[in-house]
Amino acid sequence: MTGKENDRAARPPILKTERLTLRGHTSADYKHTQALWGDLRVTRYISGRASTPAESWARLLNYAGHWALLGFGYWLVEESESGRFVGEVGLADFKRDIKPSFAGAPEAGWVLAPSAHGKGYATEAVRAVLTWGEEALGMQRAVCILDPQNHASAKVAEKCGFTYFTETDFMGSQAVLMERLTKT
Repeated sequence: MTGKENDRAARPPILKTERLTLRGHTSADYKHTQALWGDLRVTRYISGRASTPAESWARLLNYAGHWALLGFGYWLVEESESGRFVGEVGLADFKRDIKPSFAGAPEAGWVLAPSAHGKGYATEAVRAVLTWGEEALGMQRAVCILDPQNHASAKVAEKCGFTYFTETDFMGSQAVLMERLTKT
């Protein structure tokens, strides 16, 4: 899935689940992105270090670029009732240098604030994103990369229909690759 330099709108659609609202980021959401990615409890299994403010800003710009260039990307996730920030969930093409390559398949990702852990929010949000990807993009396959020690994310992936694909080295660390094929 390349997005095929498509004519889709540069803004993500609003997705609603039973408890959550997924919406596009704005520059005002930088404070949420910075707090989320600056928390070592969040980045422990991703990079192993907290992101700097500049890295968080670049991430926010990356989200906007995905939507503008590919017609898919990441959403900001909020509790519908309270409006409280929960995290960020979406699909991406990060052009990863990884073997085996999963070029052409969007990479699903989810990152939630520690206050939102253990509530089923990740599973709920990821399912909404995957359903949107199948309906809006015709997505037939999605992949995700997990640290083998991140058992919570592995459970989310399994609940969302991802299955083990392989293990590989990614940026000097062991990683588990999982895939989800559309049921047709």
